[in-house]
Amino acid sequence: MVSRESRTKVRVNKHRKLRNRFAGTPARPRLAVFRSNNHMYAQIIDDTVGNTLVSASTLQKDVKAELEKTNNVDAATKLGTVIAKKALEKGITEVVFDRGGFIYQGKIKALADAAREAGLQF
Repeated sequence: MVSRESRTKVRVNKHRKLRNRFAGTPARPRLAVFRSNNHMYAQIIDDTVGNTLVSASTLQKDVKAELEKTNNVDAATKLGTVIAKKALEKGITEVVFDRGGFIYQGKIKALADAAREAGLQF
């Protein structure tokens, strides 16, 4: 019988490899995305200091109130606009996109596209 690694282990290994290629700087912080079965989370991180500059998730009351479900493409689009608006308020315009080892399609792509449309550059 062929044994297979779980999808979570595969994703974590992909994320580890991706993180070796780029890091967030004060001039261009990292937009990290995490997707669970029920919610989505996005944070903008300065890796030189290890600080989270801006964060948003579908758990927040103001975001959750406008959504029917918190784990679909519509929720990802809303989260992308929320994180972009918060970043622009803090003066952050350019970021490095960290997809967290997830495939760039569906929810992850919707979040990225919404953040770009709201004014973030990456």
